Amino acid sequence: MKWTKLTIDTTTAAEDMISYALSELGIEGIEIEDHVPLTEEEKARMYVDLLPDEIAPDDGTARISCYIDPEVNMEELVEQIKEQLDEIEQFLPVGAKTITIGETEDKDWINNWKQFFKPFRVNDHIVIKPTWEVLEDKKDTDTVVEIDPGTAFGTGSHHTTKLCIHQLDKYMKKGDMLLDVGCGSGILSIIGLKLGAGFAVGTDIDEHAISATLENLEKNGLDDKNMEVFQGNILSDQATKDRVGYEKYDIVLANILADVLVPLSEIIRPHMKKDGIIVMSGIINTKEEEVKEALLRNGFEIVEITYSGEWVAITAK
Repeated sequence: MKWTKLTIDTTTAAEDMISYALSELGIEGIEIEDHVPLTEEEKARMYVDLLPDEIAPDDGTARISCYIDPEVNMEELVEQIKEQLDEIEQFLPVGAKTITIGETEDKDWINNWKQFFKPFRVNDHIVIKPTWEVLEDKKDTDTVVEIDPGTAFGTGSHHTTKLCIHQLDKYMKKGDMLLDVGCGSGILSIIGLKLGAGFAVGTDIDEHAISATLENLEKNGLDDKNMEVFQGNILSDQATKDRVGYEKYDIVLANILADVLVPLSEIIRPHMKKDGIIVMSGIINTKEEEVKEALLRNGFEIVEITYSGEWVAITAK
């Protein structure tokens, strides 16, 4: 089967934001080419003798490629990507923004990326392991989460997800009711359940996210007794709001883009218990103040703001 290769010419400054935006569109297996020098730490983890003798100097440019199922409507996808690039350009230099379409060789691109997804530790006791890998250094105290992102991107390795996991681990109590808005692959809810949440509810607008979450629940020995997950838009759909329920959640997790978090702050309080905690992640640093002000304007108290790279998570109650 041949895959369509889509390549964006951009800048190193916009790499992370564009990659995240592509993942939100359901694109996986992203490949980045740039000339950013390796750090000593990165060299220590790599076979540096395999690097070329001369590497071009960093000129600030980058190419981001991904591989698309040929059945996808490319015209529609390209328009969505252009909209995302225009939005990102308001905050970061995105360079040429040229989008090139080509055809790959007949290779299994949808699975080849998996060779680069290895088990990793989020902290000293939470380990995320792809289902096809073996965990060599498991400790008795480890909480191990089996994950297969499927078509709903969410391996746990992105800055925004790690920020969310750290705050979930810090603030969740045993038996808490958990709401995961934009659940993706279900990774946050599954970690919450494994850490002792009493029950979780997950929503997402993407049907593929629902199937991926259900599959990952099963892989982790969990089922519908532990979590309810369904497709719907809590921002605009009254039926979804009613199904989520009111005044019942101790913890709300929302690892989405800032443009969704701002309106979410306006409608989420009725679903939360008094003194409930909300963790908002997926915030690029240029949007931090906007999200913070939205939370304050809607009656929340900021508990903590945490950072990783260009990304921000805001914890409020």
